[in-house]
Order: sequence, then C-alpha cells, then structure tokens
Amino acid sequence: MTITLSDEAKAMRAGAFGEARRLAIEHQIAVGRFFDAPDFVPVTQAHVMGDTESLGEAGVAYVERLAAMPQAERRTRVPTITDPRGLDFAAYRRLGQTEAMAALERRAARALEALGVLMTNTCINYQTVLPPTRGEHLAMGDTGVAIYCNSVFGARTNFEGGPSALAAGLTRLTPRYGYHLDRHRRATKSFVVEADLKDLADWGALGALIGRTCNSYWEVPLIEGIARTPGSDALKQLGAAMASFGSTALFHLVGLTAEARTRDDVTDSPLPDPIVIRDSDIAGLYARYDATGERADVVVFSAPQLSLIEIDDLARRLDGRRVHAETTLLIATSPENKAAADRMGLTGRIEEAGGIVLEGVCFYQSYAREMAQAMGWHRLVTPSAKLVNIIGGYGFAPTLRTVDQCVEAAVSGRIVA
Repeated sequence: MTITLSDEAKAMRAGAFGEARRLAIEHQIAVGRFFDAPDFVPVTQAHVMGDTESLGEAGVAYVERLAAMPQAERRTRVPTITDPRGLDFAAYRRLGQTEAMAALERRAARALEALGVLMTNTCINYQTVLPPTRGEHLAMGDTGVAIYCNSVFGARTNFEGGPSALAAGLTRLTPRYGYHLDRHRRATKSFVVEADLKDLADWGALGALIGRTCNSYWEVPLIEGIARTPGSDALKQLGAAMASFGSTALFHLVGLTAEARTRDDVTDSPLPDPIVIRDSDIAGLYARYDATGERADVVVFSAPQLSLIEIDDLARRLDGRRVHAETTLLIATSPENKAAADRMGLTGRIEEAGGIVLEGVCFYQSYAREMAQAMGWHRLVTPSAKLVNIIGGYGFAPTLRTVDQCVEAAVSGRIVA
C-alpha cells in the first residue's frame, strides 16, 4: 500500500530538515507501510521507552549519533518524554547494579537530553506530567501508558516502539493506523464483572483475566457490572495488566470511561454473549501464583510506578514496623512523586522501616535478572499482576498478593495467606 506524504513529510524525506528527521520519517514510512497506513496524523506528545536494558549499546550509540547532529536538526518538535530508566543513580549500588550499567545510563540520558527529550522517567505520566484530552493523537511508548490514555481519557495512540516514538517526537507525525482510526475503537468482546474488587491487586487480576481472554492487540473489551467507580490507581492496575496479559490497547467501562457513556456509544452490532468474571475467577488467578509459607526474598511495588497516594498508604502501613532482615522491600515511583514524598516525610518513614524508595525506574526494566543474581533473590512478591506476568522470564518465582499481604510478607519475611 502506498502511503501518502504531505509536502512537509516529503521535504523531511528529501533531507530539507536535516538527517535526524530524514532518518525518522524513513522509519515511520516503513512502519506505516507494514500496517497499511494511508497517511500520517499529527501528534501532540510522544513517550519514549529509553531504558538502557532495552536500548543496549547499539541503541544508545544510535541516539548518540542523532544527538551529535546540528541542534536545529535534532531537537524534538512536540513534547517528548521518557519511560522509566534502567537504574536509580542514588540507589543502584545497593541493588547490585554495576558501574557499567550506570555509565550506559548516563550516556543515554545525555543523548536524549540533547534531542530535547524531557527526562520524566515515568510510566505514569498521565498521573504526573500532562494528561491528554479526548481525541488527542499521541505516540505513547509504554503499553500501560497507551491503554490508559486510550481508554480513560479517550486519546488516540498505538503501542509505539522506542524508535517509532522518538521518530514521532522528531517529525510531529505518526502513521494513521490502528487506534488512531474510529473503526478500531469499537468494542469487540463483552464482559460482565460480578466480582467484588476490594484491593488494587484485584483490579490488576481483573485486567489479567480480561487480557488473557482477549489475547489480541485488535480486541477491544467492553466491561459492565463494576459496582463502584474506580479511582485512577485502580484503573492504572486494570489497564497495565490487561495490556501485559493480552496486548490490549483499549477498553471501555460503560458509564465510566471517556467514549462509553452507554453501550451503544462503542458498539456497532450485537456482541457475542458476555463473559462473566466472578470472585472465584479472581481467586483462581491469585492461586496460579500462590506460594504461601515460602520465604519472601524481595517485595516489589512497581509496574506501574506508584502514585503519591499509594506511597502515603504504604508509609501508614509501615509506621512502627520493620522490614524483615532477609527480605528487601522496593517501591518505585516517578521523580516528581519521589520529590514530593521526600518533602512530605513519606520517604523517610518508609526507609526508617527498612524499605527502599526508588526514583524514575520500574523493576523489570532495571536489569532484574542481574539484580537477582547479585542479591540472591528468587521469590518475588508483588500486588502487580503485570509484574507477575513478566518477571518469571527474568528468573524469578513470582507471587501475586494484595497490598496488605505484600506488606505482611515484607515484615514477616514469609508469604502469608
């Protein structure tokens, strides 16, 4: 399929805007042709997966090549921000991460900054930086970011790979396919929730069940039956798990999310009979990761990063308590939330209890396998369904628990029922 280029895009391709934009538009043309995009759509924000574990030496070298070009040719044209980085410079030595990892991280950061990228280092930019508006076209690189922006706000983005998101920042364009198009935003599967969702981890479990059932980027679940309106952190866990278990990029909660005031708003024809999700289904997902009684090597609150409200909740739960000597408690948040937590004394309270509050990172993007080997970790406990789905591939044995059970595991050193 031939992709139509505007006069500006043709000029970029011809090199009139410099080599960096020529490389960027060539990459986007290749992506657009693969997905049969008819043309490009202007975007207002881009979000780059820039962690060095993903970039590697070759990726960092490529970004450095762009950063060495003339400033007028290399600067991003729309606000372009970053996903979590690979390590926290204030804490990496405590976690067994190496000087070589830190050196690569510094190189990547310098190169991205030279391109005009804002080093937000967060996967919860919708909670901390600049939430999008309905209908706004974006180029979001993190799957949890993309599904939240598509679903909760009604903005429009696909899952953008790191080079594609950076290219969008440089060109102000992205190929018009997938979730930029009305036809792909219609519901394709129906779910009715009869489960009582009491904990943030329950929302992640629900997302896991829906995502696993959909199991396709192109399936869009319509969800009904939610008994009470969820907050931002609940929706964060729901979407992140759905995207992780099923590559899902958009969901509709009838009466709650931006495009689904009613069922008819997002359906064109009758959907297949709804799939009912009950308490027993949620319990079954927890049971898949059960390890009651085993030692908890590391308890992780991450994936996605925590909001300030979640950090405050953990500080309250840990007041007057102490993390077990043989267990590590890690809490990851954005730089903005870490600064606020420092200012409010929340970080101090958590660290007084023996926890470690990490800034600008997400656990599975932080050389998790190398950390496990260096620290002797095997059994990981977390309230994040997304993390339990991912982290087994890094050599961990994951256990999904509620927030309260995770705190108890950190304090007792054992996984509690």
